[in-house]
Amino acid sequence: MDATEDLLTQARAAFAAAGHTIENVRRDFPEWHRGRPHYALWALDVDTAPVRLAMQAAGAHLDGLLLEGYRRQAHVTLALCGFPCDTPQHADDFSPATLARQLDALEASGIGAFALHIGRLASFTSAPFLAVHDVDGGIARLRRALGGGTEPDGTYTPHVTVGLYAGAWPTAEVLPRLDAFEAGPPLRCTIDGVSLMRYAAPDIGGPLETISRFRFGHGFG
Repeated sequence: MDATEDLLTQARAAFAAAGHTIENVRRDFPEWHRGRPHYALWALDVDTAPVRLAMQAAGAHLDGLLLEGYRRQAHVTLALCGFPCDTPQHADDFSPATLARQLDALEASGIGAFALHIGRLASFTSAPFLAVHDVDGGIARLRRALGGGTEPDGTYTPHVTVGLYAGAWPTAEVLPRLDAFEAGPPLRCTIDGVSLMRYAAPDIGGPLETISRFRFGHGFG
């Protein structure tokens, strides 16, 4: 079993053991964002026509389970940054100094273009996703450079989020629907850069905006 398959097996076991999905609600979260307008992250832009079609097909397959109005473009999150600010005041603020350190690390990594395979439908308790296979090890190298953390459950599983669950659905009933999705052959994506993105903090599932992009061999711009 390769590393990706092992991660997916772990994710499946955790999903089944949870008993129910997490219900997402559409509201502002002032206790989290504290009035800060945007949240930033490093991600791979995989918003291509084939991936969009796969996301749409997966969303249609799970009709009735997902929160309406999810508008986030296809992407693979590499590392969460925080709330951009000039003068950090909170632990989850993202400062210019931190950005500068990350850019230096990306430059020093010497990473070049690499491939990803995007495949079958799987799920976390909060969200279904399309599995991502890091076939060339590029994601792992980028995460080392960026100092990427972990997912809330303590692991990192590369994925493309399809949407967010709208209710606390029994996982024993959701799993057969996930397994019944016909993903087809894996979709190949060639990655030639990494993007610094942000989204409006009060808008759950709102669209991503690319702040800037680091192109392998060309730098940040």
